[in-house]
Amino acid sequence: MNIKEEINIVWLKRDLRLQDNEAIFNALSSEKRILLLYVFENSLIEDVHYSERHWNFIKQSLVDMNDDLAAFNTKILTVNTEVVTAFNQLQNFYTINTVFSHQETGLLITYNRDKEFVRYCRNNSIHWIENINNGVLRGLLNREDWFESWEDYMNAPQIINEYQSEKLVTIDEIKKLENTFHTANLNTSINKIFQKGGTKTGWKYANSFFEERHKEYMFNISKPALSRKSTSRLSPYIAWGNLSIRQVFQKAHDLKTESNKRHLSAFISRLRWQAHFIQKFEMEHTMENASINKGYHKLKKSISAEYKTAWIEGKTGFPLVDASMRCLNETGFLNFRMRSLLVSFFTHILWQPWQEATHHLSQMFLDFEPGIHFPQLQMQAAETGINNIRIYNPVKNSLEHDEDATFIKEWVPELKNLPLPFIHEPYLMTTLDQQFNNFELGVDYPLPIVNAASARKKAAEILWNLRNNKEVMNENRRILIKHTLTDRTRMLKNE
Repeated sequence: MNIKEEINIVWLKRDLRLQDNEAIFNALSSEKRILLLYVFENSLIEDVHYSERHWNFIKQSLVDMNDDLAAFNTKILTVNTEVVTAFNQLQNFYTINTVFSHQETGLLITYNRDKEFVRYCRNNSIHWIENINNGVLRGLLNREDWFESWEDYMNAPQIINEYQSEKLVTIDEIKKLENTFHTANLNTSINKIFQKGGTKTGWKYANSFFEERHKEYMFNISKPALSRKSTSRLSPYIAWGNLSIRQVFQKAHDLKTESNKRHLSAFISRLRWQAHFIQKFEMEHTMENASINKGYHKLKKSISAEYKTAWIEGKTGFPLVDASMRCLNETGFLNFRMRSLLVSFFTHILWQPWQEATHHLSQMFLDFEPGIHFPQLQMQAAETGINNIRIYNPVKNSLEHDEDATFIKEWVPELKNLPLPFIHEPYLMTTLDQQFNNFELGVDYPLPIVNAASARKKAAEILWNLRNNKEVMNENRRILIKHTLTDRTRMLKNE
């Protein structure tokens, strides 16, 4: 009878990097050899929030890690199955002592998977050690001192992992394991439109941003075309863990000078807000399906398949809205203001429930991060009760942020030959204008599917009236106490 070797496993999830990775550090610090594992879970692959662009980014990230791990005669075991099934199979070859991973602020499906894995570890005498991910804390009841704790985490020294071949399960052993698993094919088709996954590519974006591109950051952040170059473009590398927030935070601080202080300070501020929203979702996971403010559960909106299809396809008759959606569908990236515009237009102008927008947007965002996705959807839909009601005017935003229609011309090319005023508002063309420009509204480009002015007025009246609803106000109080700590919330706590 062969005695199975006792090993430890690093279960990789949204932490696809080799440095500043505490789970790997703890595993390397143990006395046993370690196996790095990534599981392409069938339940997640089939989940409506994900799409092929996400899995390709992850595969590219794993290939990038394997390129570096090859120097230590190892690689990541990547398998297609469910997590418990993967560990059951591994126990045929090894005795698993400890599993190391980061806490995941994910979807309800991953939360339930983790609860199942806790039971599995308990039943199989396996230790499971989870580390804090990017300063987000589990089990908080309120935000007392949270920002200070997050700042301490960000300013702590980065974790330096030193890899040694003798500490790692070898490539040859992993190849033998692959013969018994349904292993994942890490090949991806080349698509230059999407950002490529991996730490090396992530640092290329970071270095070009910090060296040059940040100089126009604040000037162009709201502009749909110029922001594609002037913003960091680091969100997918942060969302999938190619870079840690701490690595990016410290790099920005180290390079901040008087000449770039405004731009890099604004960038650092957005890193804090990113963590804030993920922490909020960690503490209120029901936000995945329902508004955080229970007072808005009574807000009923009729679902229109016609409106939803037009919005998804970028054929609403509002050029900036359509350009934004087509750009997102094609490239996986859109600046924050245009993301807000898409949600505001869908939930306010089209008067559709935000839940009907969530799946398409999550599938399209290359940087899909549940902890950002759901809080932002609800904030832009004005269903938190504590944030300002913002009903974006698509024409005003078009004129202010794409004044020369560069973005619209690129993504709605059927409008590019029209005079500039008609590119922003093609529906203003008279019959004579259409004849003169050889253009027919409703054929060459859709007529507006709603009257934006009356829709905005109706939405504003309903939403502002709801702000005075007793349940909404009670929920405001609860949310402020739980998720912020300002002078107002201190006062509320002491009443």
